[in-house]
Amino acid sequence: MGLVARFPVPLMLLLVMMVTVPVAGLADQRSVTASSPDWPVTIQSKLKELDLPDDALALAAVPLDGPGQSRFVNADRVMNPGSTMKLLTTYAALELLGPTFKWHTRVYTNGELNGDVLDGDLIFVGVGDPKLTEERLWKLLRDLRAYGIREVSGDLVLDGSYFQLPDGGLPRFDDDGDNPNAPFLVQPHALLTNLNLFHIQMMGRADRVQAWVEPVTDGLTLDNQLTLSKGRYCPSGRSLKITHGVDARGDRVVTLKGAMPEGCRANRYLSLLDQGDYTAALLRGLWRQLGGEIHGANRFDRLPRGVDLLATTSSPDLVTMVRDINKWSSNVMARQLFLTIGAEHRLAGDADDLAAARRTVREWMALKGMNPDQVVLDNGAGLSREARISPMEQIKMLQQAWRSPFAAELIASLPLVAMDGTMHNRLRDTGLRGEGHIKTGSLTNVRAVAGFTRDRDNTTWAVSAIVNTPSAWKGQAVLDQVLEAVHGLPAESATAVSRRDTGKAAPGG
Repeated sequence: MGLVARFPVPLMLLLVMMVTVPVAGLADQRSVTASSPDWPVTIQSKLKELDLPDDALALAAVPLDGPGQSRFVNADRVMNPGSTMKLLTTYAALELLGPTFKWHTRVYTNGELNGDVLDGDLIFVGVGDPKLTEERLWKLLRDLRAYGIREVSGDLVLDGSYFQLPDGGLPRFDDDGDNPNAPFLVQPHALLTNLNLFHIQMMGRADRVQAWVEPVTDGLTLDNQLTLSKGRYCPSGRSLKITHGVDARGDRVVTLKGAMPEGCRANRYLSLLDQGDYTAALLRGLWRQLGGEIHGANRFDRLPRGVDLLATTSSPDLVTMVRDINKWSSNVMARQLFLTIGAEHRLAGDADDLAAARRTVREWMALKGMNPDQVVLDNGAGLSREARISPMEQIKMLQQAWRSPFAAELIASLPLVAMDGTMHNRLRDTGLRGEGHIKTGSLTNVRAVAGFTRDRDNTTWAVSAIVNTPSAWKGQAVLDQVLEAVHGLPAESATAVSRRDTGKAAPGG
C-alpha cells in the first residue's frame, strides 16, 4: 500500500515525516525535515487549493550530480504514468537497438523490365518504420522512375509480415473522446506510412471556402459544403463539422460543413483507412503523380523467393526517432518502436512481437536494477488504462539513463521546459525556461511528468511525479509546482535523521 493508505495522517505531517528510500548509486540520501518547510507547504497548499485528495499525488526527486536531499511522497506507489512511459521505451530502445539503428523499407519485383514496362509485380516490404513519410516514399518511387520503369503490368503487392501481431490484432485503446479516427489512436503496423493520416485543409477566399486534402489518393473525395461568413473570428478545425462515409462505389467521402470568414484557415488530421489500404492508395497516388501507372490490383502477401531488389529507403537513425517520440509524445511511433524491439529480439517461445517486446524490456530492466514486477508495460506508449509504474522505478530508470553512454541522446529528446515539445507552453513565467528536460503524460484520469531538471545551484535532479484521480486535469498545476519547488531548492547541508520505508505499494492509482 502507499504511504497515505498505511498512515492515516494529513499530507502536511506525512511530508514532514517523509522517509529516505535507498536508491543505488547515491551517497547522500536524507529525508526532508522541518528545516526546509517550503516543499511540503507548497505542495499541500496547491492540492488543497485545487480540491485534490492527498493520495492523488506520488513523487520522487533525487539529486544526480550535486548536493541535495531526496524527496519522496508515496514514491513506491504503482500508478498509471500516461505518456511518461515512453521514457522507458525510448531509453530501452537506445540500449537494446543502438542509437544508429535504422529501418530499411525495400521494393522488389518478380518480373522483368521491357522498355519502360515492368512485366511483373511491384512488391513493397514494410518493416515498421515509425516515420516513413510521403516525402520519403516519393523519393523511393522517383528512384524507380529514374531506373526506367513507367508502367507496372502486375499487382501492387504489400508485405507487412515484419511484425508478428497477436491473433485478433492489437487491443484498441478505449478513447473517452469517441473519435476512432483521431491521430493519436492510429494502431502500429509494419506497413505504416505517413502516420496513416489525411490532412484536410480549409481556407476562406474572397469568393468561396476552398478545401483540399493531402495526400492525394484514389478512393477518397471531399464533399465541400463550407460557406463564407461575415464573422470576425476564425473557427478552429474542430468547430467545423466533418463527417465521413462510403459511397456506392466503396470510396471514402469526407463531407465538410460550416462557415468561415475570408482570410481564415483551419485544418484537421484524420485516420480514415487501415494501414495497408492507406499505404497502397498513397503509393498508387504518388506513382501516378510521377507519370506512372500500376495496372494490377492491390494484394497483401509475403515476399516470394527469387525476386530482385529495385530500391530502398532508410529511415533517420534511432536517435532522431526517439527525439520525435518524446518531444511530441507520438503514440503510434512509440508503439512502432516497442514492437520493433520485440521483432528484433523475438524468441521461439514468444507468442508475438508484443509479448517479445514485453519480455525483452523486462529482462533489460532487471539488469538495470529495476523491479519489472512493479511495472506494467502494456503497449510501451502509455496510451493505456493498464500501464503502471511507480515514481521510484522511474527514478531508478532515470539514474541508469544518466550513467548510460547514450544519456545525452535521451536527455536531448525530452521537451525543454517553456521552450518546445509538449512543455512549450508550461512554466513560461518562471525561472525554469530551458532548465529542465521533462516528458509529460496526460490521460483522462492521469497527469504526470518525468525527466531531468536543475535547481538554482545547477545540480541536476531526476524527477518523477504522477497524479491519478478523476480530476487529474487539475493536477497539472501541482506538477508544475513540483518542478518549481525542485528548481528553487536551497543548498542543504544539515544532517537529517533518515527513516526507511519498508511497506509494499498497492497496484493501481
